[in-house]
Amino acid sequence: MSIVKINVLTVPTEQREVLEQRFASRAGAVEGSDGFEWFELLRPVEGTDQYLVYTRWRSEEDFQAWMNGSMKAAHGGGGAGAGEGGERPRPAASGSTLWSFEVVQQASPKS
Repeated sequence: MSIVKINVLTVPTEQREVLEQRFASRAGAVEGSDGFEWFELLRPVEGTDQYLVYTRWRSEEDFQAWMNGSMKAAHGGGGAGAGEGGERPRPAASGSTLWSFEVVQQASPKS
C-alpha cells in the first residue's frame, strides 16, 4: 500500500498568507512526479500555528526520487523561485518536521 508523508510547518500568523500563496503558485510542481498520489495543504483552525502538508506516494522509493530530484532543485539556492538579484525569499515557516506513515487500511465513500 501507499506511504504518507506529512510535513508539519510552524507558521507565524503574519506569514500564513505568504505560505498559502507560495503553495498556490507551485500548483503542478509535484503532480507529475512518478508515484505521486495525493496532496493537501491543511490550515490550522484553532489551538496551533502548525500547517500540515499531506502527500501520499506509491512507495518510499518514489518519494525519495522526488525529494532528490525536482523537490531538491525547486528548493535549492539561486534557481527557480529566486528573487531579484538571485536571492531566495525568506521562509514563511519557522520550523519543519517530517512525519512518515504506511497506509495499512483505507476506505472511500460508498457509491
